[in-house]
Amino acid sequence: MRIGASMTLCTALALCPAAVLAEGDATYATRNLTLDTALKAAQAALAKCRDSGWQAAVAVVDRGGVLQVLLRDRYAGPHTPATARGKAWTAVSFRSNTSALVEPTQPGKAQSGMRSLPHVVILGGGMVIEGGGQMLGAIGVSGAPGGESDDACAKAGIAAIRDSIEF
Repeated sequence: MRIGASMTLCTALALCPAAVLAEGDATYATRNLTLDTALKAAQAALAKCRDSGWQAAVAVVDRGGVLQVLLRDRYAGPHTPATARGKAWTAVSFRSNTSALVEPTQPGKAQSGMRSLPHVVILGGGMVIEGGGQMLGAIGVSGAPGGESDDACAKAGIAAIRDSIEF
């Protein structure tokens, strides 16, 4: 069947197979944190750790897991920058706060294999940053005494930017 020039677009679309119509647009738009916003979150998280007496490192990654900001306090351990980055990457990669991954990835559990994947750090302190119903990135904190303390610093970082990322 030949579609004539006078046929309207609506009619032409009605004749298209459903699979073609289901594909949708060829591109899509995403929202990302600006560098200034990522830096503000990292600075607020580091300030919370400092105020609590902890030396830490803070990393913020974009929605694709690419590092945007990395801050390390003067006396934070040499492992903390890589650990903070790994926590942020893990949170964004699995779209889950790392504290929520600790239990289901224990040895013998169904998801235990996640722990052996490259760059994965499953310890508390990695949190997804969401705004307007979208994942925008993640923040990771390392150096506070335990996952709950790292989480507290990460939460402070997210709280500092909450108003500017809700749209």
